[in-house]
Amino acid sequence: MANENQYKLKTLFIATRGVEEFRQTIEKWVKPLDSILEIGCEWGTTSTLIHEKCKNLIATDISLDCIKVARQKYPEIRFETLDAFNIKEAMRLGNKFTKIYIDMSGLSSYRALLDVISLVNMYAAVFEPEAIIIKSGSLKQFAKNCIAWNR
Repeated sequence: MANENQYKLKTLFIATRGVEEFRQTIEKWVKPLDSILEIGCEWGTTSTLIHEKCKNLIATDISLDCIKVARQKYPEIRFETLDAFNIKEAMRLGNKFTKIYIDMSGLSSYRALLDVISLVNMYAAVFEPEAIIIKSGSLKQFAKNCIAWNR
């Protein structure tokens, strides 16, 4: 039997293909009063674009080396290490995020689609953000082929 709570999530999932599309969403989705978690920030390039519109940003990456470079380049932004699949670690960041940006290597392949769906559902259930913006060609293609049935 399905858990009825999984159908009550109000989070919107915005699927993009490629870094250009991913960054184009910032203009529409990021607001000054948001609280944003960025997952997969690498060296902080997208982080700076988000931070221009919203100062309440925590940018994360699994690589401590990337975080060290990002902190050095952009000291005004908060950078932390995070394994995105460790939700307890993400919860320790201590914020209720209104938007979550996800750009992780490997999420665009068709084989990764179940991981992508699991990841966005997990973050939606825990943080209840207004939107999760994710760079995943497989999710974007899947969503384009979906139609929600209405009687």
